[in-house]
Amino acid sequence: MRFDILTLFPAMFAGPLTESILKRAAQAELLQFHLHDIRDYATDKHKMVDDSPTGGGAGMVMKPGPLALCTEAVLAADPNPAPVVLMTPSGRVFNQTLAREWAQLPRLVLVCGHYEGIDERYIERYVTDQVSLGDFVLTGGELAAMTIVDAVGRLVPEVLDPESLTHESHDDGLLEYPHYTKPAEWDGVAVPPILLSGHHAKIAQWRHEQRLRRTLERRPDMLRHATLSKKDRQLLNEWGWMKDEG
Repeated sequence: MRFDILTLFPAMFAGPLTESILKRAAQAELLQFHLHDIRDYATDKHKMVDDSPTGGGAGMVMKPGPLALCTEAVLAADPNPAPVVLMTPSGRVFNQTLAREWAQLPRLVLVCGHYEGIDERYIERYVTDQVSLGDFVLTGGELAAMTIVDAVGRLVPEVLDPESLTHESHDDGLLEYPHYTKPAEWDGVAVPPILLSGHHAKIAQWRHEQRLRRTLERRPDMLRHATLSKKDRQLLNEWGWMKDEG
């Protein structure tokens, strides 16, 4: 899968894209990362990419011209069609479902906003989707783009062992179960005995119940849309699940 990232600060991506799983995936040619400096497409001698807001107001707004030239060059560089996604606090909230959807694509173009925002004329002409990481504001779209590349990239086939992707948080509307490793007792605290039993069916049942309990305690709102069996609902009701509050 190819990621094209339009940014004013390409150097910010050096660490996240050149370490750990993303680095190995790029070396294995499972993922491609292409960084595009928007400032390279400014046509004036000062390389201006922003200007004051029309109508007055604080801060600066990114100009449509350099962004348009950059986007045109990026889209022409690869024949595969691609969504052009703007990182913005006013976009829809990015989630695991969207990550899985995008991981099936051959290509994704991410546009990193900055300053007070981007000229709306560019957005209307080129942007096909707008996403946010949540109800807060960052100094720019770079950190959001890094997060999306990581979340989507790890789901691309062969980047991770398929077994590692089972029963993850948010995969089916539930949070992940707690994990333990050796030693069996640490600082006076033992791992749950069921995990040492060797009984795989009972371990699986325990882990599923832990997912239910953890979701109820930490994110009851997720239960509204979770995939729940009749037995799941019985357990949740026994634990005090209030559907209207969830």
